[in-house]
Amino acid sequence: MLKAISRILLTGFITLLPVVLTVYLMYWLAVTSENLMGNVLHLVIPETFYFPGIGMLAGLLVMFAVGLLMKAYLVRRAFGWGEKLLYRLPLVKSVYRAFRDLFDFMSPKKEGMGQVVAVTINNIQVIGFITQDDKDRLPEAFREDDSVLVYLPMSYMMGGHTIFVSRDSVRHLNMSMDEAMRFVLTAGITGKAAP
Repeated sequence: MLKAISRILLTGFITLLPVVLTVYLMYWLAVTSENLMGNVLHLVIPETFYFPGIGMLAGLLVMFAVGLLMKAYLVRRAFGWGEKLLYRLPLVKSVYRAFRDLFDFMSPKKEGMGQVVAVTINNIQVIGFITQDDKDRLPEAFREDDSVLVYLPMSYMMGGHTIFVSRDSVRHLNMSMDEAMRFVLTAGITGKAAP
């Protein structure tokens, strides 16, 4: 009896936790943007025009405007110069570069970057993500071989291995990065999502 109750409670917990965490993250983002942009808007617009939620709307508009501006060549160049300055600051460069690399990987701009692949190692196939396939960006010792750099994430943890493998050991998979990451991080328990 107690075992059945425990199992039911665990099932409820496992069911609700992802929902609660997702809702909380969305709530936190909304409240944070409302607070930050709301404080700025209080300085600019009169109190009579301010209403709850306008800070969040202003935050969305700012993100949209920045996205639009990044399409202009001069803005991209100015942003690049600003990044070069950040890369020279002692502590800031380590933190900023880590975040920049992570977001660049998650939203690849170059063909092949972030491609989901199956890597064959000793007749075992492992799901991974191509992180670098440009020979000129690889360490000199690996430029001779026809190799690619592949990140192999581990299940149930934020970690993994980065390996150099020959191109013929890599098979491209028809999976999105989200789908593959979810599949690997849950050790395949959830299976492939239905279309």
